[in-house]
Amino acid sequence: MTDPAAGASEGAGAVSLALVQPEDRHTREEWEAATAAVLRKTRKLTDEDPDSAVWDKLTRTTLDGIAIPPLGVPGAAQAAVRPSRVGAWDIRSLVSNPNAKLANEEALVDLDGGVTSLWVAADETTDLPTVLDGVLLDLAPVVLDAPTAASQAARALLDYADERGLDLHPDSNLGADPLGAMLRELPLAVDEAVAELRDLAMAAHAAGVRAVVVDATAAHDLGASDAQELGWSIAVGVAYLRWLTDHGLDLADAANLVEFRYAATDEQFPTIAKLRAARQLWASVLQHSGLPADVDVEQRQHAVTSRPMLSKYDPYVNMLRSTVAAFAAGVGGAESLTVLPFDAALGQPAGFGRRIARNVSHLLIDESHVAAVADPAGGAYAVEQLTTSLAEAGWAAFQQLEEEWEGGHDLSPFRDRIAVTVAERERQIARRKRPLTGLTEFPNLAEELPEREPDPLNDRVTRYGASFEALRDQPASTPVFLATLGTIAQHTARATFAANLFAAGGIPVEVAGPTSGVDELLAAYDGQRVVCLAGTDAAYEEWGAAAVEALRGAGAQHVIIAGKPDAVEAEVDDAAALGVDALAFLTATREKLS
Repeated sequence: MTDPAAGASEGAGAVSLALVQPEDRHTREEWEAATAAVLRKTRKLTDEDPDSAVWDKLTRTTLDGIAIPPLGVPGAAQAAVRPSRVGAWDIRSLVSNPNAKLANEEALVDLDGGVTSLWVAADETTDLPTVLDGVLLDLAPVVLDAPTAASQAARALLDYADERGLDLHPDSNLGADPLGAMLRELPLAVDEAVAELRDLAMAAHAAGVRAVVVDATAAHDLGASDAQELGWSIAVGVAYLRWLTDHGLDLADAANLVEFRYAATDEQFPTIAKLRAARQLWASVLQHSGLPADVDVEQRQHAVTSRPMLSKYDPYVNMLRSTVAAFAAGVGGAESLTVLPFDAALGQPAGFGRRIARNVSHLLIDESHVAAVADPAGGAYAVEQLTTSLAEAGWAAFQQLEEEWEGGHDLSPFRDRIAVTVAERERQIARRKRPLTGLTEFPNLAEELPEREPDPLNDRVTRYGASFEALRDQPASTPVFLATLGTIAQHTARATFAANLFAAGGIPVEVAGPTSGVDELLAAYDGQRVVCLAGTDAAYEEWGAAAVEALRGAGAQHVIIAGKPDAVEAEVDDAAALGVDALAFLTATREKLS
């Protein structure tokens, strides 16, 4: 295992340390003063606030209640378990087309394009020999994902390899995950699935491949937080170890049959910390389970870019989200990585989306050299502290599941906790504290979405911003009149804010343009039911009340102001300002438009 700290006292490490001269060092107080000066200019701090208040202003809290400060500081963070991967990660593409011939074409194109393993989604009807026709099974690992037909798909893969006289690559996996299927509420006979798990483990052991995937994306796709995802993965992994060792396998053999799958999001530092924390937690489980210290069994991680974070509107932004997520997964030490195509949220990805997806890894590995250093985030105070905090929260979530599962695997309490997380995330998205570019921020109502065939995998996902997508799916048929007060330079800030806000709810606007008074404003007005004033505070004070009165007299039935409701000396029906519950505001506006 490569230790990034090795040789730090010589070579490049010594050079980098020598570049830090005494005059370049600054105290914490100096940093606070400089930062406070910037925050005071943006009015996030007042002159009366102490400089030390910058920590509270710039610290954000995750959905798990973990504080992420603006800078990492030395603390009591535990040393994380370093990743075992040295060099490039395995580039794994998802093959899920229900048409076996098309799936085969996609698999072969991906392999020719540099993909090094296949993640094959299957069910009772999948023709695996056709899907894998021409695939060199001894060179390219195949990981199955057949939650409702695990035994059938595994048998088909093993038989097909025997027919071709090939040994499956040792990193292949039969993909059993009955608890993941239960969490997704897929049709599954649990008792039969547990019995199948034993049989699959024996078949995998004989074939020299893995048998089990602990798919934590089953929790992530429902909306789970990072700690909930970690807790689920460890609880499920422990359950599988118990089942396997109860049926004759020793602990090391059982652990070597298991692979873990985690979601990577565009929140890069939490993703890096989550993968590092997962290894730490699994190592602790194996240690407490009695694995001898001289037996080397490490958690093998397959990271997949988050499906819930993808948006079907302005889907090209998904390329940026997935690139950041892939970077984080690589830095976090994942052995395998799947980048979902940018058009996956629309349905079955097209060839262009698949090509871009696999090339993300090539760019990160071959041009950005992200894989050249093992655990490059190791030693960074912020990452180490976040890793420790996430590990603690994940362990607490694991223990809670362990207590709940003592009498059986009742998943309803866990689903309830996920629902609370989903509600909080949706609240933050509704208030645009978690902006989604192209959906809640800078939406384009004129865009034409690419057409794709439906993908059943999307039916299992609680996508971020789904409520806004629902509004966009049924755009308003009538526009809002944007009553702009003053010159373009004077009204553009609030007019742009209001227009973007309305567009996020599928509401078009008709803009008055530059106006110098009520008469010009009325000349541009065309009888729209809903109007929104947009101008400066000075314009509101000078002639905002007259504008409201004139527009109501001309037929406006619902008057909104971009800004605070008391900015004009007239009664308005609603207001749109920073921090507004955008979802509630847009829903109410659409009702008035109808």
